Amino acid sequence: MKGRWGWVTPFVVCGLAALLPLFLSKYYLHMAVIVLMWAFLAVAWNILGGYGGLHSLGNGLFMGVGGYGAAYLVLHGGVSPWLSMVIFGVVAGVMGAFVGYLCFRYGLKGAYFALVTIAFTEAAVYVVSNWGALGASNGLSLPIAKENNLAMLQFTSEKGYFYAILALLLVLVLFTRWLAGRRFGYRLISVRENEEAAEALGVGTFATKMWAIVLSAAITAVGGVFYVTLFNYIDPRSVFGEAISVQILLYAIVGGLSTVWGPVVGAAILVPIAEIVRSSALGQKFQGAYLLTYGVILVVTMLFMPKGIVGLAHDIRRRFGGRSAAPGPPAVFPEKLETESAGKDGLAP
Repeated sequence: MKGRWGWVTPFVVCGLAALLPLFLSKYYLHMAVIVLMWAFLAVAWNILGGYGGLHSLGNGLFMGVGGYGAAYLVLHGGVSPWLSMVIFGVVAGVMGAFVGYLCFRYGLKGAYFALVTIAFTEAAVYVVSNWGALGASNGLSLPIAKENNLAMLQFTSEKGYFYAILALLLVLVLFTRWLAGRRFGYRLISVRENEEAAEALGVGTFATKMWAIVLSAAITAVGGVFYVTLFNYIDPRSVFGEAISVQILLYAIVGGLSTVWGPVVGAAILVPIAEIVRSSALGQKFQGAYLLTYGVILVVTMLFMPKGIVGLAHDIRRRFGGRSAAPGPPAVFPEKLETESAGKDGLAP
């Protein structure tokens, strides 16, 4: 029964969320769209950073690949952003495989892995800033929609964007839940908990990490495509900058790593707080006040809620409700992992 409710919950939550446009003003509906977009990007990062424990600071690179790629094809070929999601999802996946191979083949992990991913994003900033075909430092601007066009992912009101990103997020949440319950999900968690022990039990750790970064990169590129169609503009710092990558992982950490709903909850809380701070007197007088707010929230989370908001909720439910905690690292490796061999593992999830 618990497993069934786990699959029903995303539909119930998204069904209720679909009613929001009936009650929200244009301003708050736009904020809801931004929340869903960042939630999508944070869930994509969580596959690699949450379940796999590989804290990438370079997902902005893959977001930029999707955003710039979609913008270029729209301007020069009228290609639908939906098709661009597929094309540049594959391109970003290949780039993720390249970055992953360089890092994982030579055993980079922890801070070293994070630093390498930052280096790639910073390199992308300067490459694109000097690339005339991509608008250089001025970026690219898309024409503003004059009528609703689902094929081009362009709408005259926020409702269209809201339902589009809500549908994408629903698919991603369902995919993440499915992935976490598969053998690949257990392998990924085992890599996070103890990579050496996982290898001793026959888990192909290199292949597991490679698949994780490829999936995370490809999905993040899809979010980048939505980003550029929403704002009709993109420039190097708006996607490739390290601030974007940090912002993505922040939502997952505060909401709860290695949980399906953690990144969504984190984005739902932090994005409105940032908007409130920006529009306040403090935000107008003190540039970057929202970043300071993010820092305070992160410190408080690490001190008092190391498992994030959703992780804390699971612990409370387990303590007072007598039920087992939901998603999280298993105390021991799944028994079936003990029977696997490294040769049998291959590259299949």
